[in-house]
Amino acid sequence: MRGGLERWKRGVGSQGVRQALAYAFQGSCDSHLRTTVGVEALAAYGDADRAGVTRYVVEGGSIRTDALDEQQLRRWVDRRDPVTDERRGRDLTSPDADLILDGTINAPKSYSIAAMMNPDLACEFETLQDRLRDRIIMTWQSELNARRGAGGRIRESLYRIEVVELQHRRSRALDPHIHRHLWLNVKVLGEDGKWSNVDSRVAMKMETVINAEGELAARTDPQWVNALARHGFTIDADGEIAELAHAVRPLSRRSTQIESNRAVLLAAWRSDHPGLEPSPDELHRIDRLAWAKARPNKPGEVDEAAWEQLIADELVAIDSTILRERGAVALPSATLDELDLGLLAARAVVEADARSASCGGRFSLFDIRAGATRAVAASGVVAPRGDLQGVIDDVIDRALEQTVDLLDGEPGRPAHIKGYMASATAAAKVELAARFDALALAGDRASEGEIADAAATVLSDGIELEERQVEAAAAIAGTDRLVSVTGPAGAGKTTMLRVARAALAHRGRRLVVVAPTKKAASVAGREIGTSASSLHALLGDHGFRWGRDAAGAETWTRLEVGQIDPVTGIVYEGPKRYPLVAGDRIVVDEAGMVDLHAANALAAIAAESGAGIAMVGDHLQARPVGHSGAMATMTRRATAVVELTAIHRFTDPEYAALTLRMREPASKDAALAVATELADRGLVHHVSDHVQARDVMVESYFRWAAGHRRVALVTSTNEEADAINEAIQQRRVEHGELPLARIAVGQGEQRLLEGDVVQTRRNDRATGVENRAVWVVGRITPAGLELASVSDAVDTRVVSHEYAADHVHLAYASTVHGIQGETTDASIVGPGVDASGLYVGMTRGRAHNEAIAIARTDAAATDQIAESMMRGIPEVSIDDSVRAARSELGRAARPVEHAVGEDLRQLNEWMRTARRTLLSLDSRIAAQDAGAHGRAGGDASGGDLVEVRGVLRARYESASQRHEDLLQQYLETERGAVARGHAEDVATPVAAPEVRTRSVMGR
Repeated sequence: MRGGLERWKRGVGSQGVRQALAYAFQGSCDSHLRTTVGVEALAAYGDADRAGVTRYVVEGGSIRTDALDEQQLRRWVDRRDPVTDERRGRDLTSPDADLILDGTINAPKSYSIAAMMNPDLACEFETLQDRLRDRIIMTWQSELNARRGAGGRIRESLYRIEVVELQHRRSRALDPHIHRHLWLNVKVLGEDGKWSNVDSRVAMKMETVINAEGELAARTDPQWVNALARHGFTIDADGEIAELAHAVRPLSRRSTQIESNRAVLLAAWRSDHPGLEPSPDELHRIDRLAWAKARPNKPGEVDEAAWEQLIADELVAIDSTILRERGAVALPSATLDELDLGLLAARAVVEADARSASCGGRFSLFDIRAGATRAVAASGVVAPRGDLQGVIDDVIDRALEQTVDLLDGEPGRPAHIKGYMASATAAAKVELAARFDALALAGDRASEGEIADAAATVLSDGIELEERQVEAAAAIAGTDRLVSVTGPAGAGKTTMLRVARAALAHRGRRLVVVAPTKKAASVAGREIGTSASSLHALLGDHGFRWGRDAAGAETWTRLEVGQIDPVTGIVYEGPKRYPLVAGDRIVVDEAGMVDLHAANALAAIAAESGAGIAMVGDHLQARPVGHSGAMATMTRRATAVVELTAIHRFTDPEYAALTLRMREPASKDAALAVATELADRGLVHHVSDHVQARDVMVESYFRWAAGHRRVALVTSTNEEADAINEAIQQRRVEHGELPLARIAVGQGEQRLLEGDVVQTRRNDRATGVENRAVWVVGRITPAGLELASVSDAVDTRVVSHEYAADHVHLAYASTVHGIQGETTDASIVGPGVDASGLYVGMTRGRAHNEAIAIARTDAAATDQIAESMMRGIPEVSIDDSVRAARSELGRAARPVEHAVGEDLRQLNEWMRTARRTLLSLDSRIAAQDAGAHGRAGGDASGGDLVEVRGVLRARYESASQRHEDLLQQYLETERGAVARGHAEDVATPVAAPEVRTRSVMGR
């Protein structure tokens, strides 16, 4: 099972409350169409037949339930008691304030198909989800926290949380899609008896653990797995029901056709009702008409039985035998004693390490725990959840032995702090630094005269190199073994490389150009005027092979001359396409995207061949898919380092100078100065929420497209890019720009239409398409999709429908990785990006670049843009990662025993005990009142309990006030200590943990 956790915001004028009510009580739901915010136009989602919703109150480790009607749910979402209407704690009125956290229990579609086909499996699947729901909400109550004190420095455990559950059977397109939403109210009751907000940052980071619990339940729960086996079903390696997985994609393709029908019907309705939007009831009718369209003798309005019959008909059309009765199958289940715990631990570390690429290789205990849980889920064992906990704990312990602790056993460390690093990653960082140290041999640079002569032969009239470009070309044409040329976007790096190539040729030396991706290599080769290849092609020619081991870790090996290549079965005879000799210069273009493993292999080749390396790029732009830091590691050691500073891309030279300051601000004040200047130029657009931000980006696309100009829309997440892509596509459909006559299915079941802008996501030699290349869909035929390059309409390709379904997606908007290397007329950067996303996004457009911030005022928007410039600072060395982990720990709420003095610790413990005693007294008094109701004289002992409660309550309130006073005093003292120690932290090198190195380039 899988899912996500989304934030529903208050919005303007409590729009979030109204949308939550619409979601719960109206329309249908399509949870795979996820967005980054929950309070957009969701009136079409929910359960129309629901008279109320179920509330789960998790209190002190136990669960009780009740029902909330529409009015009560409105109060509950709005952070009030649903029965008494009392406010719970301090009210936050900001439009961006969280109301609820929406977690989805979202199983593979094959599970929904099985449940629809078989009543017994339907019942078992529901009870499986019930068990999973209970585990999730119990985990939330026991492991999440609130924050207390100035700056939220104190971590307060939770006594009570409240969750509302919504159950859905199908998607908006009426596909079988059984899933549930768990709404966690952000108002929680701490063990100190106070209502406040849950620490949503911890909740969001814990979601990886929650998803892993879902996968564990789906694959190891004995009751569910045995039910599947009774009916002849098994679970495959991907977690799907093996016997039904083949029907998922064809059924989804039918859903895409339904979406097409729905789009046409909606366009017709809006044409007949200008200025209006359809009501939930009208959307219901349109949904059903979209389903029934093109089905002879099928009604436009379907009831439950008719819907099930329609699904059955579709399944039979896909596979005529799919509904047949199956005999029971045996369950080949591994026993707990048979599990290879060492291998499972290695898999846990590999998964956590894969998640850590954006954090310098750091991951948290949550990441390790999720990896361990998923490893056990995929092990083939079937056992009750309680029996598995010991195994998971053992796997976690073994996994931690394969990591480096960056915080060196810091006590009271919250589980979400990213303070661990895989030993293999740490070793790769150390080994790369050592390789570059050995290669750092100084040499001589080419003369200015040589560079001038070379420039005269290759540059057009009127084009001249500026001073830094001359320095860079001279360094590359010289004899330093390591050369680093860094430069911002538009600095003329490729023009400089054309001159360096000519200078090297004049010296009788060769320039070998490679790039991290095939797309980047093609661009570099075309612009420099030479052949270029991917870096991996060069490494492969020199005998390097990469793959995955049993744990899923990336492994690199190297063939000796004369060995049999296990991939081709041919004897390896040494490099043929890219032989290197001393004096050759390997230029790595877009070097900021080179990962650690590839850089280690390249350094090994340079060491043995005598060739020099020149890394050209910008480590502050988009990073590699794997672990970053290779270019920055070399730059710190290169004997020739040149930074290009002149910008040639932009029409405004003053803006060009501003981007240099944006690229790497020295401090928060420097970033704020840049953001202020951007705002003064009108390049910062502030909006009230994510919905408005998305609307601005969609409108920007159409404004620039109207003038036949390209605009880059840069988002912080793939989910946000998908939402914008689908919104733009839908509006183009409504405008008549995209016909619906022919439709293809893209990655993630996206609808692809003729005229759509798309991106290919995998190199394909057969068709010649490259990863991250951008195209316009031409004709869609039974044979495939005809694609034309957005930059050259005569450059066309044809890809199969199978390739499109796996590797093509809409590309009106994309994350920074999708837009890296592109140059457009304009660029709009959405909210929430990090420093590289902001910088890359704000340097794509020749004529216009604009950033969007979610803020209520201009000043707040400027501050947010400044924060983006400081977010995501590269972590090159182990020392960098230690500093980053300590900084994250310093911002986190800590348990009271680790965050306050002894007096506060003792007082806090007494208050916790007193709080539990008061709750127990309340329960006993209520029970005695109920038992004595109607009896003459009542029960005398009840009065004694009331008196005891009164005395204890008075002491508790007095202690609470003293607690607040002591806490304030302590925090003021701490703030002073932090301020005094800050300068020492900056000036004193961090003692990095010991890393045992080993070669990752085994020959």
